[in-house]
Amino acid sequence: MRREFVITSIALIAAILLLSLWNRSFLHAFWVVGPLILLGYQNLLQTKHAVLRNFPLLGYGRYLLEMIRPEINQYFVESNTDGTPFSREQRSVVYQRAKRELDTVPFGTQHDVYAPGYEWINHSMVPKPVPKELPRILIGEETCKQPYRASVFNISAMSFGSLSKNAVMALNLGAKQGHFAHNTGEGGVSPHHLQGGDLIWQIGTGYFGACSQAGIFDLGRFKDNAARPEVKMIEIKLSQGAKPGHGGILPAEKLTPEIAKIRGVPLGQDVLSPPWHSAFSTPTELCTFIAQLREESGGKPVGIKLCLGKRREFLALCKAMLETGIHPDYIVVDGGEGGTGAAPLEFSNSIGCPLTDALIFVHNSLVGIALRDKIRVIASGKVVSGFDLARVIALGADAANSARAMMLSLGCIQARRCNSNHCPVGVATQNPNLVAGLVIDDKAIRVANYHHNTVHSMMEMLSATGMTSPDQLRPWHIMRRVSLNEISNYSDLYEYIAKGSLLQTNLPENFARAWQHASAHTFESLAERTVKAA
Repeated sequence: MRREFVITSIALIAAILLLSLWNRSFLHAFWVVGPLILLGYQNLLQTKHAVLRNFPLLGYGRYLLEMIRPEINQYFVESNTDGTPFSREQRSVVYQRAKRELDTVPFGTQHDVYAPGYEWINHSMVPKPVPKELPRILIGEETCKQPYRASVFNISAMSFGSLSKNAVMALNLGAKQGHFAHNTGEGGVSPHHLQGGDLIWQIGTGYFGACSQAGIFDLGRFKDNAARPEVKMIEIKLSQGAKPGHGGILPAEKLTPEIAKIRGVPLGQDVLSPPWHSAFSTPTELCTFIAQLREESGGKPVGIKLCLGKRREFLALCKAMLETGIHPDYIVVDGGEGGTGAAPLEFSNSIGCPLTDALIFVHNSLVGIALRDKIRVIASGKVVSGFDLARVIALGADAANSARAMMLSLGCIQARRCNSNHCPVGVATQNPNLVAGLVIDDKAIRVANYHHNTVHSMMEMLSATGMTSPDQLRPWHIMRRVSLNEISNYSDLYEYIAKGSLLQTNLPENFARAWQHASAHTFESLAERTVKAA
């Protein structure tokens, strides 16, 4: 690392000089050692490569491996959909766009176009000009005194604690430069978030930044942070894709005195957010809590984030919206395959609905209760490219959030040591020697570049299809190969129900049982309520 290299280089120079007092021929060692030391110090001072800043000589080992990566990374390309790290192609997309390098590829399509699962969008014989302005959506127009005009692509929730202070500052500066939003994650609003970028303040079950003690909501502290001009929206986190129903985890190794003070927790132990909220326990209470936060924040949009689990419970929330007349301004749907933080293996692999299924269900549910046009839906889960963004919008979202891709734009190399405090590029660690390798101004530009180039690539794709706006995308625009000789679009693969159909007597078949068992006054099922009553 940086400090070790400096100490070693000084010790090596001193040793050679001392040995030369005995035999001057030892001075010839400088012909070998000298260039290496100079190269190391040059890497310490450069700002482009965090690996070389932190590991001035050993870092070159990574670049040697990259020279043969087309062979060693084929495994990741083939198995990425099963939860492995991003493929070489996905990483290349992010790195090239972040650095504004040439992102065209030779030798045609990089996929087996006849393999089941291959997806594409059909172009038009009459393409349209690419719009000059990047698209935005308005959130909270009817319910809020301070509605927010958001980008269609924003930074997903990653807290200070999970990420280093330099990473948080770079993300926020990037959001400021690119005019998009930065979600704080559930760790609260830290000084590092306040670099001028728009913030979405996420409030999880620990209520960090809005509590007198962890897990107990404090309205006074909430109002103090919600009043910040940088905070544009409030987000209530019900669950997340990495570990739905588990609660947040910040390993003790990453808990510094600064983080402990911001979160209001003791040092020396893991920070475990409760799996459930204490501020509400029923669907109607959640709606009331949403209205309270909207009012006490001065009329800022309030949304919820969830990884879809029991569908009846989401429909219970829908019924509560109808009964109370209160609804969130937006809903973030996190896929069960998502997540950048530490999580138990079983929760990462086996709990939570995948994004596509969850997104379509949430969209359908809101259409079915005739509230879809009042609630924005944001998709979160492995959105990397312009096609990924177009795809989730076509399937039912208004916008998307990204976590891993934004980390890659910061310089993340997927070392997968996020929970150990040993991230080699200073992104997901609190080790000051490693954090110093991440140069804020340089990485902020890369974050802004990646965002702009990805949204622009989506607009180029839409123009090729003959469309001029993302809100023209529909499920039938996304094609999927089902088998060697069978192709379907998503309107054929999934049912999309009619507006207000959940308010009718003749319910859609796939919703009937869950809707009938849902209650606005409890998240329990009809069977559970019957047993209690007995």
